[in-house]
Amino acid sequence: MKKFSALLAILALFALSFSSVAAQDSVTLTWYVGLGTGGSPEQREAQEQVVADWNEANPDIQIDLIIVDNNVAVETLATLIATNEAPDIVGPVGNAGSAAFAGNFLDIEPHLEALGYDPYAEFPAESVDFYRTSEGLIGLPLANFPAFIFYRPGLFDEAGLEYPPAEYGAPYMLDGEEVEWNVDTLTEVSKILTVDENGFDATEEEFDASAIIQWGFVNQWAGAGAMRQNATMHGPGSVIDEDGNAVMPDNWRIAFEWFHDAQWETNIMPNAAQEGSDLLAAGNPFASGNVAMAQSHLWYTCCLEDTEWDAAAMPSYDGVVTARLHADTFRVLDSTDHPEAAVEFLTYLVGDASLELLAVYGGLPTREEDQQAFFDGLDEKYTQGVNWDVVRASLNYPDVPSHEEPLPNNNKANDRLDSFLSLLRSEPGIDVQAEIDLLLEDLQAIYDEVE
Repeated sequence: MKKFSALLAILALFALSFSSVAAQDSVTLTWYVGLGTGGSPEQREAQEQVVADWNEANPDIQIDLIIVDNNVAVETLATLIATNEAPDIVGPVGNAGSAAFAGNFLDIEPHLEALGYDPYAEFPAESVDFYRTSEGLIGLPLANFPAFIFYRPGLFDEAGLEYPPAEYGAPYMLDGEEVEWNVDTLTEVSKILTVDENGFDATEEEFDASAIIQWGFVNQWAGAGAMRQNATMHGPGSVIDEDGNAVMPDNWRIAFEWFHDAQWETNIMPNAAQEGSDLLAAGNPFASGNVAMAQSHLWYTCCLEDTEWDAAAMPSYDGVVTARLHADTFRVLDSTDHPEAAVEFLTYLVGDASLELLAVYGGLPTREEDQQAFFDGLDEKYTQGVNWDVVRASLNYPDVPSHEEPLPNNNKANDRLDSFLSLLRSEPGIDVQAEIDLLLEDLQAIYDEVE
């Protein structure tokens, strides 16, 4: 009996010793939520369950979840980084939300290779490459919000016009002839759909631009903090070159000229004052029913309650289609002490846990096999039968580089970009090219402030 008791004691000591070694081998990672979505009660619950499931299955890699209010998330994370208490993983967050921390993200590609994880076997190549920056591959696809054309069939019917193309590459029938669905065609169609209070459209001599009651087009909710996305219909671009110089690509110079003319010359797009009017739902113009077409993202389904609309293809410019992309993902901070463990957890978030998270985040899954269930949920709200195929296809035309790419002195640079956008939206008769040149001078000075 004494020998048995001694054996039990030895086994207990061995078990304690083994437990101690196991505890030493275990790592704890911190997942920081708040830079983007993730703070609502149902999102909190889903994220907590995801962590609980992971922790139960992976005793060697434990996760602590921290959820911070979005209003203070940037400042809080900046403080944590400055005090060497940074979390390991942040997100969900898009490019704009993470721009303040550019330079702090881990290139995950070598760690994916170490894990034997091929992102190109999991996701479309375009979606993977969207997360390539000068830092390397800093994310994997999760929630996608492609841009496309929202349009109102009833307003097209009233004008006797064909609907915008239901698929990319299809022509448009205008005045009985097949033409390319491009920015020029969209402009001509928008003129016919822009109508004054006397019933004259913007192609007619009698048209009164001071009494418009219906507009042909709007770039829905592409305002403050997002100036660059107003140019992407004319193709992708960047306001900084590889040497850190402020630049404006030629296609964007044309784009901002077009954007200004659309509000003050062709009058197809509401200017700032018009967009804020009651006629245009005090800042939600397409939802007012008085705009025929809007370029916006899938996330706009959050705030469009009626069912009198459908989805169509983005127009091309110079033969190229660009459907700007907003996308949320998770990122690993390069200060992590456990990069491979953090990357392994990241693959879980965009893999086994993704459907549970996407259900509460509201983003289109990148994996094609997961998308139909997502659209089935939207069909319960939009019973008219939306052309989700064209929305899905828009993922093939992302803007690379992204209009949300971080800039040196990012917040100050974006403030200056916003002031340029405000000028375009509020002042007729300006010399757009001269204002672009002034913008570039100011941006260069802002970039140069960074040591």
